Formats: sequence, C-alpha cells, structure tokens
Amino acid sequence: MISILKRFLIGRPLKSTELGEQKINKTKALAILSSDALSSVAYGPEQILLVLITISAAAFWYSIPIGIGVLILLTALILSYRQIIFAYPHGGGAYVVSKENLGMYPGLIAGGSLLVDYILTVAVSVSAGTDAITSAFPSLHAHNVGIAIVFILFITILNLRGVTESASILAYPVYLFVLALFILIGVGIYNIVTGHVSPELHAPIGTPVAGISLFLLLRAFASGSSALTGVEAISNAIPNFKDPAPNNASKTLIAMGSLLALLFSGIVYLAYYYGVTPKEEVTVVSQIAEQTFGRNFMYFFIQGTTALILILAANTGYSAFPLLAVNLAKDKFIPRMFTIRGDRLGYSNGIIFLGVLSIILIIVFKGQTEHLIPLYAVGVFIPFTLSQTGMMLKWIREKPKGWVPKLIINSTGAAISLVVTLMFFLTKFAQVWSVLVFLPLIIVLFYQIKKHYEAVGDQLRITTCEPSAPIEGNVIILPVAGITHVVENSLNYAKSLSPHQIIAVYVPFEREDETLFEEKWNKWHPDVRLVTLHSPYRSIINPLTKFIDTVQRKASESNYQVTVIIPQFIPKKGWHNILHNQSSLLIRAHLLFRRNVIITTVPYHLKK
Repeated sequence: MISILKRFLIGRPLKSTELGEQKINKTKALAILSSDALSSVAYGPEQILLVLITISAAAFWYSIPIGIGVLILLTALILSYRQIIFAYPHGGGAYVVSKENLGMYPGLIAGGSLLVDYILTVAVSVSAGTDAITSAFPSLHAHNVGIAIVFILFITILNLRGVTESASILAYPVYLFVLALFILIGVGIYNIVTGHVSPELHAPIGTPVAGISLFLLLRAFASGSSALTGVEAISNAIPNFKDPAPNNASKTLIAMGSLLALLFSGIVYLAYYYGVTPKEEVTVVSQIAEQTFGRNFMYFFIQGTTALILILAANTGYSAFPLLAVNLAKDKFIPRMFTIRGDRLGYSNGIIFLGVLSIILIIVFKGQTEHLIPLYAVGVFIPFTLSQTGMMLKWIREKPKGWVPKLIINSTGAAISLVVTLMFFLTKFAQVWSVLVFLPLIIVLFYQIKKHYEAVGDQLRITTCEPSAPIEGNVIILPVAGITHVVENSLNYAKSLSPHQIIAVYVPFEREDETLFEEKWNKWHPDVRLVTLHSPYRSIINPLTKFIDTVQRKASESNYQVTVIIPQFIPKKGWHNILHNQSSLLIRAHLLFRRNVIITTVPYHLKK
C-alpha cells in the first residue's frame, strides 16, 4: 500500500543513467531559482518606506537614492557571484568560498547561516502567500496554519518528483508575476509621462526634511536590502544546470539580476511618485496597482500572481538547501544521508528534512512568521559578507589576469554587505539576537558530527584498528516462551550453526510454570540444555541479560562467540504485528548495545 502511494505521489524510480535528463535549462532555472529574489520585490520597497515614515511622508524622496544604493549592492553581488560560479563550478556558493579562502570556521558560519535561512525562506514565503490568500478570503483566516502546511506538502512532493518536473510546473506562476509587474510599471510610467498622475502627490527630490540622519538612512537601506535575499541560490545550485553548467548558471544569474533591478527600481519609483504610504492592511504593490488600474481584472491579476510567487519563493529553498547539504555532508559536518539521491535522482533526504522543519516552524509560530524576516535577511547577509571577503583574499593571493577589477567588485560587495549586516544588528537586535546563539550551537554540532565520523573511520579502518581475536567456537543462547513451531524453527537453525553449544533459556514468573515447562522440554528435546531463570518480579529482560553477560564472560576466556537467537513469528498481515512480538523487540533493544554478543532473529512466517 505504501509503495503504491509513493509511486502515485512521486512517480516511477529513475535509473542513475537518467541523471542528465533531470538537468534544467536556463528558462526553467530562472523561474525556480529566482522566485525568492523576485518575490522580495513585493516587500523590499515597502521596507524602505516603513523606516522613512517614522520621520514624515516628505522623507519618501530618499527612497530614490536608497533604491540606487540597493541596486549598486545588487550589481556587486551579481558580478561577484558570477565570479564564484566560474571559480567554483561544482556549487557550494558562500560555504565553499568561505571555507577555502577564510578557513573552516567562517565556512561553517556561512553554511550554517544558509541552511537556517533556507528553512526560514520556506516558512516565511509560504506564510506570506497564505496571508495574501486569506486577506482576500477572510473566512479562511482561522485556517492559516493548515493552508500553509498543505502548500509546503505540495511543494515538497513536487520537488521529490524531480527538478525537471517541479520546474515545468512552477515556471508559469513566476513568469506571470514578472509579466504582471512589467505591465504595472509600464502603465504606471505611461500615466506619469502623460500627466495622469498629479506631481503634488509626492515631495520633490531634494526637499529638506527635519530629523533625517545618516543612521536612519542606513537603517532604511538595510531594510530595503532584504529585497536581495535569494541572490546566492544560483551559485549553490550549479549541478542542477544542463552542460555547460557554469555558463548556463552565469547567464541565468545575470538575467535574474536584470529582472530584479528593473522590477525593484520600477516599484520604488512608482511608490515615490504616487505618494504611496505603507499601511498595515494593504501592501505598497496593492496600492500602486489600485491607483493605476482601479479594482478591475488587472488589479486582481497582479494580486493573485503576487500571492503565488510569495508561496513559490519557497521553492528556491528546495532547490538550494539539498545541494548545500550535500557539500556539508561530503565534508562530514552533517549526516551522510544527505548525499544520497532518491528514486527520482534528487537529494530527497534534504528535501524532506527541509519540509518537515518548515512545517514545525509554521506550527510553532502559528503561521505568523513575519517577525522572522529580519532574521531571514541577516542570515543571508552574513554569508554575503563572508563570500565577498573570501573572494577578495583569493584574488590578492592568486593575482590572476585581470584580478584588480574583480577585487574592486568583491571589496565593494563585502563593504556594503558588512554595513547592512551591522545595521541589522544595531537596529533590529531584539529580532536578530538569536543568530548569536544558534550559529555557535550549529558550529558545535557540525564539529561533533565530524569528530564522530572521524572516530568511526579510525576504528573501522583495517590499517589502524586492532586485529580481531580468532573465534574458536560459538555458544548459542535461545530464549524460549513455549514449545511451538516458532521455537522449533529457531532451534533447527541453531543446530545448523553449533549443534553442541546450545542453551535454551526460559524465564517463568511462577514456580509451577518452571517445573511444568522443564518436564515438557525434557520430553521434547532432551539433547538441548535448558536453563530456567525464575523471575519473581515478572521481568524477562533483567534475568536474561544477566545470564547472557555471565555466559559471555566465560566464553570470552576460551575465545568463544556468544550468539543470541531470538525466535519471532511474522503475521500474514502487517498490522497484526501491533498485537504480537513486543517481547522480542524489547530483548533486541536491550541486547543491541552489548559488546561481543551477536543478536540474530529467526522469522517464522504464518500463512493465515
């Protein structure tokens, strides 16, 4: 039943040779890897205005130079990550760059930040999209958490079906959103040029504003820079591209940067010229669309595509998280299971892990994850700063041809990213302080996992571990609960291994049962030694394990191996297991960590 459901949801398994067919072209990659960055256009300009409104509406003209500053940072990041793509064509992004150029600790800070950030990306994006839907249909507001979970399950299953399939489905809403915003910006600018928008709605650029300060402008710049989250995703996901992967990834990155720059600058300009004031219940994009088109089809088209892309921005996390996890797992900082490809050739463990953690986050915060946005933004700008700094050191150290312009680009990006990161800590410390707690904890966890893997490797390696002592014979202990076909089957198996070293063990709770069983056993198999361990406290585990320990100590003196054979019958129907086999499960669980004791289960299959 489970396999049928899995086949229905995920599809038929793919051969390893079909991996090339799961690579994506530039058009699909632009959609699934840019959705996070492009969706931030819906709230990035609004974040600038929310800071400026604390002075007055007259300060809104500062959104233009602040927007230009964000575009300068975007240009530096795009050019820098383009260099990273060619310098590190196997993916890994900020983690690999920081690790190789700054050292292991900075690399782990970048990797840990991005892992957490991708989880926040999914939770925040889906919650924002759900809010947009329930705002249009207020009766659904009470079901925000349930709706968000359904969306996460849908996107998770879609990604488990493979990169190609998810890209084919998710590309349409992303391009519809881009089309909708271009129409909005185009019509809005046309209305301005033709004089349909009054210039009195906004303060002229250069108008003196009392109370303005450099600190406030930097705070607005940092808030607006939240529109750049997701820019790094393409450099992490290079292995998903068709060959030549670096060239295709580079062109996709340039296309994403160009689209983001055009959409962001268009929305910032229209918001300024229209004199839009941010409101709690209506987004800036919604106000611009209403003033441009009124509440007609185009308005609802823009709102609908905005809600869709906010939800689908989560897919950037699903594309980048598994590949980043693969790089960390190869370096033994997280479990190796993240390097395993699933039935559809995607890194399914990473996809499932991301989905589960995102659902937990939404349940814990009851779908109200908006106050996680600063944490989400600072989680990106820490890796931005580290990767830019790492590339600076790489150019200074290697000095390849044309390295000076590259150094200038990375230095600019590193400086601005550092300013944005510091501004987040200075202005939103109450919301981002947890970064200073969970990042050290994550790094400690990474090192503990690596330490464990190294210790396991040392103990398993033949060249370094102690030679195993020779085994002279086998002592078999067979716990029995009665005289049945199950016990007979296990006894026959035990005799095939060591016919003269078998000890059957029975644990009775009453003396009468002890005597009666011994009589039956001596009639049934007098050739097999029976040991009865009376248990007045009705425990099977304690007397049995003490007896096994005693036998093991004596056997080890003669280089004999102790094997415990546990009889178990297997019901015809799987759910019947709930009704049986609890004792055998408990015995196995208690003996599993006993040294020098081998546990073997001998199944006996029932026919009805």
